[in-house]
Amino acid sequence: MRATGKLRAIFGPANRSSLVHEMTEENRKLLSQREAESQQWETIRRADGSTYAVPRDPDDKSLR
Repeated sequence: MRATGKLRAIFGPANRSSLVHEMTEENRKLLSQREAESQQWETIRRADGSTYAVPRDPDDKSLR
């Protein structure tokens, strides 16, 4: 293992930005868009445990 790998094992991955900051208007718009996209899909679980995503409304083509 290289030196950087050893340091990451001890200290964790590098973090370039602070997690404690105000959301910008651009980030708010992006978040609301991503939430709308995620609500469009439904996760189906097969009997073998695998999952796949299907559209909740097959006729809705707005985000595809």
